Amino acid sequence: MSDLARIKQPGPTLNQRFITFRRLCFVVAAFTIALLPLIFPSSYWRTNLIVCAINVLLAIGLDFVVGYAGQLNIGQSAFYGIGAYASTLLIMKLALPFWIAFVLGVLISGIAGALLSLFAVRLRGHYLAIASLGFAVITYQILLNWISLTQGPLGIYAIAPPPPIALPWLPRIVFTNLANLFYLIAGFALLVYFILDQLVRSPIGETLTAIREDELSAASLGIDGPKWKAFAFAVSSAVAGAAGCFYASFVGTLVPDAFFITESFSMLAMVIVGGMGTLIGPVFGAILLTVLPELLRGIGDLRLIVYGAAVTLVVLFMPGGLVQAARLIARRALRTRAKFEARP
Repeated sequence: MSDLARIKQPGPTLNQRFITFRRLCFVVAAFTIALLPLIFPSSYWRTNLIVCAINVLLAIGLDFVVGYAGQLNIGQSAFYGIGAYASTLLIMKLALPFWIAFVLGVLISGIAGALLSLFAVRLRGHYLAIASLGFAVITYQILLNWISLTQGPLGIYAIAPPPPIALPWLPRIVFTNLANLFYLIAGFALLVYFILDQLVRSPIGETLTAIREDELSAASLGIDGPKWKAFAFAVSSAVAGAAGCFYASFVGTLVPDAFFITESFSMLAMVIVGGMGTLIGPVFGAILLTVLPELLRGIGDLRLIVYGAAVTLVVLFMPGGLVQAARLIARRALRTRAKFEARP
């Protein structure tokens, strides 16, 4: 190829560079997931890694309906519990294989979310928040008082972890090993993140954003608001149900208090602290709010004050969460670089 042809050949566009960067980020994320259990070999920190992976699932699922569709759902703990109890009861009562029960648990949670949206489709803002909170309270009371099915406050015990996976020419992957269980849940979370990322960057994401910004204007453009709200609720609740299925097999015990309404506020805090409507922000928000209490455990009950103060300061001074903070730092770094380059 001649020098002239090389000059005329167009370089990669900004969009192509962005796609390449995103692919690189997914590779880095997969590599980080692979390294984490090796960096933290103790069972204590591997347990915390698994909790982080479950919380990441809950946060990105909630962000899909709150951050992108603009529907203030404070009942996410209900779908979390529905997924956990549905999959566990299908395994223990009907003797279904784990992965079939897992799929059915996710479907049941998704259907429950879609049904809630049908009742709350005309509600907005704090009215929707109250309706979803009421659904969470009702679900909690059912789990607590339907003793013949859920064992109520007595709980369900001896829940087995996912069954081993046997691959050709490789040793069996046993999920009683905490590292393997982390790889399973974190890998699933990465897959869900990839799927949601594709959705929010597609016309579906643009439709949900239009509903979030101005539902009346979106309706005037022919967008069926109730249908897309139901879709967002179904996807979000299905992801929460998947997290619940993994939670049950990880902990080995189910009690209703694990799905009390305070869990919904914790999930919402992860989304807000990370950066609502960014998808990547809730990932870091979930990790931060899971790890921070453990890091502060050495200071006793004072850690609750420090934890609460940290969350409050982020909400007050960084409404866009950690993502907004990262963008501000990046802008200042670019300005500083530009000043240095402009000097003679």
